[in-house]
Amino acid sequence: MSEIKQLYQEVILDHNKQPRNCYVMDCANKSADGHNPLCGDTVKVYLRIEDGVIEEISFQGAGCAICTASTSLMTESVTGKNVEEAKNLFDEFHHMLTGVADEQGVELGKLQVFEGVREYPVRVKCATLAWHTLNAAMNSNSDPVTTE
Repeated sequence: MSEIKQLYQEVILDHNKQPRNCYVMDCANKSADGHNPLCGDTVKVYLRIEDGVIEEISFQGAGCAICTASTSLMTESVTGKNVEEAKNLFDEFHHMLTGVADEQGVELGKLQVFEGVREYPVRVKCATLAWHTLNAAMNSNSDPVTTE
């Protein structure tokens, strides 16, 4: 296994075992629920948005390693960003997982660890569940999010 793939696996395993921002946020002013029926992943994303900026984000849920790590890294990536920047980051992340971003030269920093997921199309839903849930929360959509 190449050194970069091993590093990516280590980052994913670390965020799965010790997810960041994994708590119920009492002061959230937006939230949404998501479910991946195929894998059984569930996630609830909590946001505190002030003046259009994500000041705080957290989550609760149960899921596979890819889902949990993606959710954890997502919370780190969008904290402090305005809503539009977070939506653009989701688009870039989704493009990477579908193979489009690679041709476009999109740089995603730590989120690049999920690049290999696109080789396993069924796992793309695991990696994007939290992002779809984040979008629903930012858009004040109270309907549960599903990847099906």
